[in-house]
Amino acid sequence: MKKFSFVAVVVMVAVVVLVASEAQMAEAVTCSPTELSPCLSAITSGSPPSATCCSKLKEQKPCLCGYLKNPNLKQYVNSPNAKKVISSCGVPYPQC
Repeated sequence: MKKFSFVAVVVMVAVVVLVASEAQMAEAVTCSPTELSPCLSAITSGSPPSATCCSKLKEQKPCLCGYLKNPNLKQYVNSPNAKKVISSCGVPYPQC
């Protein structure tokens, strides 16, 4: 009977680990600068960001350092208007 209980505990722990890893995978974001297209007008014109822009920006927050390291994107993410948009949306500017 002890052996059965030990096996049951091991199986339960394995299930918990699998469920936890699935939850982390579901939270992973795909970094795609095109996801920030709703922010384009706010960044280029300095107008206030839309709710959609802020939502996408918060979604893409883990990707901002990668965008800053990309020479083709850095100028946009590092621009004064982009910094205003990031701040207006309540997203901390990345410290890379």
